[in-house]
Formats: sequence, C-alpha cells, structure tokens
Amino acid sequence: MENVISMNANKQMTGANAQTASARGHQVPLSFLQAGEQAVIVKIRGKEDLQRHLGTMGFVAGASIKVVSQVAGNMIVEVKGTQVALSQQVATHVITSASS
Repeated sequence: MENVISMNANKQMTGANAQTASARGHQVPLSFLQAGEQAVIVKIRGKEDLQRHLGTMGFVAGASIKVVSQVAGNMIVEVKGTQVALSQQVATHVITSASS
C-alpha cells in the first residue's frame, strides 16, 4: 500500500514539474506582454529585411527584453540597455519566452 501512495505522489510531482517546464517554454509574440514584464527573445519572424533591421537594434535570439510601457498595442521596450519604440505590427514578429 505504501508503494502505491508513494508512486501516486511521484506522478503528481512529475505532473507539476511538467506544467512548470511547459510554462517556461511557452512562446508568445512580444505584443502579448504587458508593461513591466520581462522575457527572452527566442526568434524574429518575418521578412529578411525586418529580421536584419531588428537584429541591428539588438533584437537577437537569447537577448533579454523588458516592456517599459504599452499604449494601444504600440510599446517601448528595453533590449541590451537601450529603449526602443515598436509598433504592434512589428512586435508580433518578435517571439519571446518567459525568463526563468
């Protein structure tokens, strides 16, 4: 009987850990984040020109990003120590993951 209880406890623990790992790996466009939230850039989607332009401003995979403010979908973000204004349309191309 103890083994059954122990196994069930382990399964629940594993399930909780799986949910936590899933939440950390959840990717969302930058435009979904709210003021004050931080994330890590996973990738930049869109045309090569847009990817290159954003890359020159520091929007590269692995970079930390923080939403400073957001009004009507347009936002000011901080990336690599610089504040940058982005339209909602451009922000949808920056894919992020919650930082742990």
